[in-house]
Amino acid sequence: MSKRRVVITGVGMVTPLGTGTEKSWKGLLEGRSGIRKTTLFDTEKFSCKISGEVPDFEIDDFIEPKEQKKMDRFIHFALAASTLAMKDSGLKITDSNAEKTGVIVGAGVGGLPAIERYKEALLAKGPKRVSPFFIPMTIINLAAGHISIRFGAKGPNTAIATACASGTHSIGEAYRLIQYGTTDSMIAGGAEAVITPLGIGGFASMKALSTRNDEPEKASRPFDKDRDGFVMGEGSGIMILEEMEHAMNRGARIYGELIGYGLNSDAYHITSPGPGGEGAAKCMAGAIKDAGIAPEEIDYINAHGTSTKYGDELETNAIRTVFKDHAYKLCISSTKSMIGHLLGASGGVEGVICALSLRDQIVPPTINLDEPDTECDLDYVPHKARALDLNIAMSNSFGFGGTNGCIIIKRFDQS
Repeated sequence: MSKRRVVITGVGMVTPLGTGTEKSWKGLLEGRSGIRKTTLFDTEKFSCKISGEVPDFEIDDFIEPKEQKKMDRFIHFALAASTLAMKDSGLKITDSNAEKTGVIVGAGVGGLPAIERYKEALLAKGPKRVSPFFIPMTIINLAAGHISIRFGAKGPNTAIATACASGTHSIGEAYRLIQYGTTDSMIAGGAEAVITPLGIGGFASMKALSTRNDEPEKASRPFDKDRDGFVMGEGSGIMILEEMEHAMNRGARIYGELIGYGLNSDAYHITSPGPGGEGAAKCMAGAIKDAGIAPEEIDYINAHGTSTKYGDELETNAIRTVFKDHAYKLCISSTKSMIGHLLGASGGVEGVICALSLRDQIVPPTINLDEPDTECDLDYVPHKARALDLNIAMSNSFGFGGTNGCIIIKRFDQS
């Protein structure tokens, strides 16, 4: 059976640069940082006092007050980004297409704020103070559940929890469902909101977070020799995917065509990447094979690029392994330098960024790259966005447990 073609017709972003796709995109192209002093909780006793909080989120713009208390923050973001993406796409779900429209939205952790809040309530005042909405507030699949309920999508409704690869895997699996005819359209991406005492405390105890507390905007510095860890972010990135003819028949605007997807495992360590970036390299190679293109046809990579020492070095090595001489001709950037690491939402946001890069023929920079690590010797588009003739972009996501995901998006050509 021939595979059906899949296009992107809508995008939505909620990030530390703001609520709304164009607001976030403008900030990325300007090279602005969304990293600030953490305000969501008291950080006095914490080694890391900075994060990428969404600064302007007005929940009433997206969710009725009586519904808000049924959801934790990551679901708020997922619904907001999905609402933006659906409006952008112009897709209408009706009785005639509802069963062929699905939702896959993942998260790495889910409702940690509610878990912390209600554990404190339980200990202080007993079990009667635990909300009846506590369970649906916290479980990861309720982001997809609420989205499907809001828009009436009656097709596949599921969630993927693969740490920092959740968003990318969600987009990739949605792509597969459309390719093979299970659905005609999908709402896909990731959401995360775990800037909490336990969330920050847990990563800090692993020595994974930056402690450049006096210079928050300079703390996330992928590929730079002075990087000292990643910065936690929050938000959501959502795509609307459609079968090509389905999109064209309704006159949809098309951002690009999803042409390749790869996923695999390092099978090495619970937190550390595999030696030499071998798993990441094979994942990228698998996505390229799936796309049916040569490595030399890729113009831009939105790197996983978290600003950790080994992660950045091993991703660089993996890119060199796959692309060989072409690695030095690629444009590569880590937008985590500006918005931090959104964990399960990162792949969703970065997939949207690739789609916008194709639309506008420009790639965002890696800021704070003042002196590249000697092991990181590729073109990371330092400091300033770069206009270029962009035809094919790749987005990389690598997560704890050795899970890897890559998607490839191409400028749309009907032929």
